Amino acid sequence: MTVNNDASLESLGNGRFKVSGPLNASSVVTVLKESRGRFEESKSIDVDLSGVTESDSSGLALLLEWLRLSRIAERAIHFHNLPPQINALARISEVEDLVMPNGGAAANQAPPIPT
Repeated sequence: MTVNNDASLESLGNGRFKVSGPLNASSVVTVLKESRGRFEESKSIDVDLSGVTESDSSGLALLLEWLRLSRIAERAIHFHNLPPQINALARISEVEDLVMPNGGAAANQAPPIPT
């Protein structure tokens, strides 16, 4: 039996992206590298995770890293259609408010720029 460890990050335009495939230790590094150049072009990012077929803690770690990088870049990022595995891990880790579309809206916003 062959295991597919390929995940992809597809640009849908206007700061919208879709992640597909399994998010695991073998795939998240590639997706993170792909996102670095693609996310730079947008002030606000929406990531649809409905195409994720399975995930482990590496998938949650990827979302948390995207949040960290977005805060540094003063860019808003929002996640949609979280897979049940990531949702459960976020809840157990007490970071659900950071990754949930409604619960973490304030946490996902870039801090205001001081004037």
